Amino acid sequence: MTGTYIAERRVDSFRSSTERWLIGSFHGWLTLLSCVIGVGLVIIAIRWLQNRAATYDITDQRLIVKRGLIMKSIDEIELYRVKDVRVDFSVINQIADIGTITITSTDRTSGNAAFVLRDIPSARERREGLRKLVDRARQLRGVRELDVDADGHY
Repeated sequence: MTGTYIAERRVDSFRSSTERWLIGSFHGWLTLLSCVIGVGLVIIAIRWLQNRAATYDITDQRLIVKRGLIMKSIDEIELYRVKDVRVDFSVINQIADIGTITITSTDRTSGNAAFVLRDIPSARERREGLRKLVDRARQLRGVRELDVDADGHY
């Protein structure tokens, strides 16, 4: 395979936030209330382990998702293949400055499934930064997005 190698640099690295989930979601508030009877501490511990088990790295060419504590998996999405980046957040999420980022792509390994990143701090800013990196990666590779409907029309 011939071609030019383009060095990539890390742009961002982050994890889901357990603390912001506690104060920034309805389920978090219920968990805090259930701490009175001891059940909430177990829920917080489980949520904390889930958040520690996932790391998201964004380079100028890829999104790298690392999951797992014992059994690890690493999945990558080439940024030029990203079709859409969406952020969802409730009123409580806005107060805690967290959100859910959903990424759809044409990446074959994802099987056209959306990548969902939950409880992400500064989700709106990260989404905007990711959108800019996607545009830059497409320009670098000379890729254009083309939408075709079910009838084959552009």
